[in-house]
Amino acid sequence: MTPIILIPARMAAQRLPGKPLADIAGEPMIVRVWRQALAAKAGPVAVAAGDPEIVAAVREAGGHAVLTDPDLASGSDRVLAALRILDPDGRHDVVVNLQGDMPFVAPEAIAVCLSVLARAPEADIATVVAPEKDPADRANPAVVKAILTFGAKGDLGRALYFTRSTLYGDEPIYEHLGLYAYRRAALEAFCAAPPSPLERRERLEQLRAMEMGLSIHAGVTTVAPLSVDTPADLEAARAHARAHGLAVNSGAAS
Repeated sequence: MTPIILIPARMAAQRLPGKPLADIAGEPMIVRVWRQALAAKAGPVAVAAGDPEIVAAVREAGGHAVLTDPDLASGSDRVLAALRILDPDGRHDVVVNLQGDMPFVAPEAIAVCLSVLARAPEADIATVVAPEKDPADRANPAVVKAILTFGAKGDLGRALYFTRSTLYGDEPIYEHLGLYAYRRAALEAFCAAPPSPLERRERLEQLRAMEMGLSIHAGVTTVAPLSVDTPADLEAARAHARAHGLAVNSGAAS
């Protein structure tokens, strides 16, 4: 496999406008995500930006960013647009879509995601899940739950469904993380298809892939990275950075 890591970001986030440039211990959040992706050493890394301010911030930090159409419908569309700019000849056969709102994502989580495609050749898309942090997560619609079936490879599951709904029973619950690795053809097909009924119902675009018949497999990581979606999440991220001494240019951290 020849992966490339692309990080979609735009300023017009509904719940936290301007969040890619939100300061976390002296550094924009998008730059922190970019640094974590570099630390994975899985392939070239670039930010797929919807706004010139994001491009400028990443380039000032020494990173690579490309400007994409701000009106694109989703992060996946933004990733594909950036891929076509950066790799028109198709050298990269695997595309990692790393959400730009996980400033402390562990490089190991990216490695787990990529390992899924290597271990499951039948998978079109790989993703990552983590065990539930709190039993209350089972009824929290903000926590996306992955319903998986596990075979002989106990830490590798085939996705049956993803939901925001409450899950019952005593079986383990896995939280879905915003990290994907697509085989290039799967990304092209996914972005060419319109939103599906289940996608619109759950507000989860990965369900479009499942309705299309694409196979999603998930690797298990131990800890879900902090995702910044709200002002409260941003304060939690800042507190995390202070508690762990993550000052500017301190390097990757989990």
